[in-house]
Amino acid sequence: MSQINIEEEVIEGIAGGEFEREPVPSSKLKGWKSFLGMYAGEHAAGTEFMIGPLFLTAGVSAFDLIIGLLLGNLLAVLSWRYLTAEIAVKNRLTLYFQLEKISGKKLVTGYNLANGILFCFLAGSMITVSATAVGVPLNMEMPKLTDTMPNGMTWIVIVLLIGAVISFIAARGYDTVSKAANWMSPIIVVAFMACGLVALNQLGVKSLSDFWNIWGEGSEPFPGQIKYTFWHVVIWSWFANAAMHVGMSDLSVFRFAKKANSGWTTAAGMYVGHYMAWIAAALLYAVYLKTPEAQAFLSNGEAPPVAPGPLANNALGIFGIIAVVLAGWTTANPTIYRAGLAFQAILPKLSTAKVTILAGTIATIAGIFPAFAMKLLGFVALYGFILAPFGAIIVFEHFFAKKYNIIKNYAEFAGIAFNKAVFYAWLISFGLFYVISLKFDVFLSFVTLPAWLLCGILFLLFSKYYQKSSL
Repeated sequence: MSQINIEEEVIEGIAGGEFEREPVPSSKLKGWKSFLGMYAGEHAAGTEFMIGPLFLTAGVSAFDLIIGLLLGNLLAVLSWRYLTAEIAVKNRLTLYFQLEKISGKKLVTGYNLANGILFCFLAGSMITVSATAVGVPLNMEMPKLTDTMPNGMTWIVIVLLIGAVISFIAARGYDTVSKAANWMSPIIVVAFMACGLVALNQLGVKSLSDFWNIWGEGSEPFPGQIKYTFWHVVIWSWFANAAMHVGMSDLSVFRFAKKANSGWTTAAGMYVGHYMAWIAAALLYAVYLKTPEAQAFLSNGEAPPVAPGPLANNALGIFGIIAVVLAGWTTANPTIYRAGLAFQAILPKLSTAKVTILAGTIATIAGIFPAFAMKLLGFVALYGFILAPFGAIIVFEHFFAKKYNIIKNYAEFAGIAFNKAVFYAWLISFGLFYVISLKFDVFLSFVTLPAWLLCGILFLLFSKYYQKSSL
């Protein structure tokens, strides 16, 4: 998930530079080509090396994976185009400022804290990814799929060193992060393609039917994993970036777009990264599953490790190791930087460098524990479930405020710091569907859309009540 091209300008704006608290002027707008490269590079990175193999551990079938990803990624693109980009070009405000105008400054502080912590955990999982590559030439024991704690001092030292380097570079500012990502992203995309082609050759694939038969009718999930069906794949891939599209985080990006049609450029990310790269990474794991080592784990009732470093090394040697290190780096670096910005909104007296170091420290500590990476499918689902409903507040106000006679940007209008309508709408929708997920063992991504819709509806109802009683 490296951020490139216009992200430098966008993020610097969020950090306190131009247009942080005002609409982007027409002289600064960008054409669709500016977004194409950004999304293609952003979504072919470290996370993809983990997510692809994890689908196999969930026992997906060929149809579920190939067709499910096609549909799920299409739904994600449509969400970006008709919700995020549509609202972004109308208001041209960052997510943070727009949410503050609706919710109030105190409530946005809570959002920033949650956002920053979740970003740190995501960055930590990518430090884990890079560590699996660095550990290959050291013959380090790789973390198992079911591991939650570090498996030795070598692992801890490697993670600490990688985390320190990433945090230091991120603290130098987004200019450094962005320039590095511009160079690395094409290398990573080529590496994914090469990994997929080499894996196909190692699997003896000579026809479409051979390729289809790699997954066949699917299998039982590995120990500790849940079974993924067609709808698991569709819904999860749709909401893998829920915080960015239905959660409206990418308002901060598309506020620079000349037209809402720039939202279609997200397809480059979805079908390069979340389709080609996921499948290529899954193929690497399919090769590994045929090895005596993997079969030994399975025969003992254990899940074979999902360690991107050894998988890429098996396919591409040293180039594969370098690609995994870079992929983890280009994900963790901007993610730590963004986490720092979220923390800076809470601790404005601290410099950007200091809050970035704080975020990097939290991310590095998280990276020591393999569970964040090994349970990435579940973590990403939780991340979207927590943050997406805040986007519903913006969407429902934008499209329905006039129809239901709701005052837009009510916190700004009434001069309040805490909009109860927003808080209660999020709390009830989150609490209700999280309890349903736990009590009835419902896949969390399945309840993200209902929670999002309920939050938007409750926001309108509570707004009607509170605005009427305060006038």
